[in-house]
Amino acid sequence: MPRSTQPSEAGEPLAPLPQEFAAIMRPELPSLIKEVGLEITRAYPEYARLLNGPYGKAVRVGVEQNISAFVDQVASPSAPTALRDEMCRRFGRFEAYEGRSLEALQGAYRLGARVALRRAKKVGRRYNLSPTLMLSFADALFAYIDELEGLSREGYLEVRAQSAEQSQGLRRRLLRLVLAGPPPVPRAAVAELAEQTGWPLPERVTLVALHPPAEPSRAGVDNDVLLDLTDPQPHLLVPGELDEERTRMLVAAFPTSRAAVGLTVPVASAADSLRWARRVLELVDAGVVEDTRPVFCADHLLTLWLLADPALTGHLAERELAPLTGLTPTRRERLIETLRIWLDTRGTAAQMGELLDVHPQTVRYRMRNLEARFAGRLADPESRFATEAVLRALQLRAGRTGG
Repeated sequence: MPRSTQPSEAGEPLAPLPQEFAAIMRPELPSLIKEVGLEITRAYPEYARLLNGPYGKAVRVGVEQNISAFVDQVASPSAPTALRDEMCRRFGRFEAYEGRSLEALQGAYRLGARVALRRAKKVGRRYNLSPTLMLSFADALFAYIDELEGLSREGYLEVRAQSAEQSQGLRRRLLRLVLAGPPPVPRAAVAELAEQTGWPLPERVTLVALHPPAEPSRAGVDNDVLLDLTDPQPHLLVPGELDEERTRMLVAAFPTSRAAVGLTVPVASAADSLRWARRVLELVDAGVVEDTRPVFCADHLLTLWLLADPALTGHLAERELAPLTGLTPTRRERLIETLRIWLDTRGTAAQMGELLDVHPQTVRYRMRNLEARFAGRLADPESRFATEAVLRALQLRAGRTGG
């Protein structure tokens, strides 16, 4: 408040402004307001254009309100300031709407304070006011300007926050539109919303699935990355490929979150990229795929394919391994392992024995048993391929890496 005591540079408290000082300054207000307006419009041409525009009257009223409120508070420290406060917030909001920083507005406030201080010195000499009183006035005046700047900053940040939230909402809507389907949304519809949000529509994109909760660090993501962290399965879209620089960005932005990177695909196939990334994330959670932070789908395509439909894999395994039905679990597992090694290596009994850690004669015995049970099916390429695919899928699902 203008009458509050402030410390001087030497650390000594300053005397409060006497109420009589308001009576001395009040007759100066009309000409002072005019002088402040002239100085500000000369230094800041953008405000000169504003004063001549449709909002000119409101701006002049705001300037008068700010200057008059200072004198009013000297006369009556408990005087209400609601109108002045709202006017300052409006100034801040206007700067935000215009897309400017607060630098010009803050400069205008301080210039107005210097003009007022210059006038106060003239008045002080006229009334023979003490230097201590003038110093108290200067200190109170600049404290008042700090208060005005703070109020304007509130309005400015309010608009910026709303604008940022609206922008993020549009970008989330754009991301959801890109991922909508099947069939995919027409590119023209995506392009129209992309233009509204100022997002350059790329030819190819890479989707990234994040393990919830996904809490971004202060590092943040690149401005051209679309993200939706409000989804139960948070995800983001990176234009183009996820190169080394983008990968570092992802790790820095989400240092504690598991992330799976989908394949780079045309925009129309973005949903597929995200689907694959989410599936890899599930396989990481299940311990099938190693968590390399991030995990790249491109490194696990065969795993994705073999485990794409677990229920179907189960039915296929039941059909292909039917010849081993009825065996004890231990014997069945030994024959399956031997069959898997043979399909992988087509090796000799000695070579397979080393891999299985058994005698070559044991390998020969097991192979004769398998050939008898499968009754020629191992010689048929199509049947052999199906059996090999089943065994690989079962091995992956069990989380084993051997063989």
